[in-house]
Amino acid sequence: MLDILTFGEALVEIMRTARDMPLDTAGAFVGPYPSGASFIFAVQAARLGAKVGAIGCIGAADDGSPDAFGKNLRDQLLADGVHTAGVIALPGYTTGAAFVAYNGDGSRDFVYHLRHAAAGQLSPALLDRPEIAALFDGLRCLHIMGSSLAMHDGALALGLRMLETAQANGAKISFDPNLRPQLMSRERAVEAFAPFIAAADVILPTADELLMLEGASSVDQAAHDLRLDTDRLIVVTQGARGCTVYAYPDPPVDVPGFAVDEVDPTGAGDCFDAGFLVRWLSGDDAVTAARWGNACGALAVTKMGPMAGAGTLHEVAALMKAQKRS
Repeated sequence: MLDILTFGEALVEIMRTARDMPLDTAGAFVGPYPSGASFIFAVQAARLGAKVGAIGCIGAADDGSPDAFGKNLRDQLLADGVHTAGVIALPGYTTGAAFVAYNGDGSRDFVYHLRHAAAGQLSPALLDRPEIAALFDGLRCLHIMGSSLAMHDGALALGLRMLETAQANGAKISFDPNLRPQLMSRERAVEAFAPFIAAADVILPTADELLMLEGASSVDQAAHDLRLDTDRLIVVTQGARGCTVYAYPDPPVDVPGFAVDEVDPTGAGDCFDAGFLVRWLSGDDAVTAARWGNACGALAVTKMGPMAGAGTLHEVAALMKAQKRS
């Protein structure tokens, strides 16, 4: 039985070697690195000791063996103990890829190869496979990311069926909007994400995402509106500054981040999600779980590669002890 199940865009990342090198000009890249928001999340959760499964599609050769990029990702998942029964290799397709450029202001630019890659073949039919259907038996929590839903209509339909199946099995629901304007407009996201927001026990947005999705004038107001008549948790992430926890009946609590030297920002939010959910499912209160999330997010940016900085339980605990917060 799994603690957490997720699904999403199985891909590798190929990244610029320095900031302010645009993707439309010749220049150096480094990679490939195993990636995909849901898979970064899964690796971080597994390194913290959770039993985690992931559903996705990678490319395959004619004999059914994973292509080079797919092997790169699957080998990392296996090394970290992520359950890979739901990672399907598809002959005739290549594994997805994202080309990433970093800007001096901290933002990133992407060019994706997803919809026409193996990742573009996600559909509800995957849940008809017995080995994938079995992943829901006794499941404790389903974690869904908006970037996965935004890939294409099949992925959104898969997410809706996974939501229905998880709820029928009594699982908690966690949702991170993880907006990607390159994949889905804000207007479409408001509509597409509505069922997941309505069902979520935990919502993990950035402040900008919360304001965009709710159309509110302030983060506090948006959080209040989302929590109206529910006991759901809302944890608003704020990058290096940490996060704010909205947990009824307590007032909002600002949870400070941890000071680290940033090398690669990719995956910080995914690792935060994993740190928070693993500790919350283990019985920690929301504020304590948020501290773990902050520490995981901080460690994530200290190494090149989306999964390289995801810390073990010992490493995360060591950072928290070294920078003890009151």
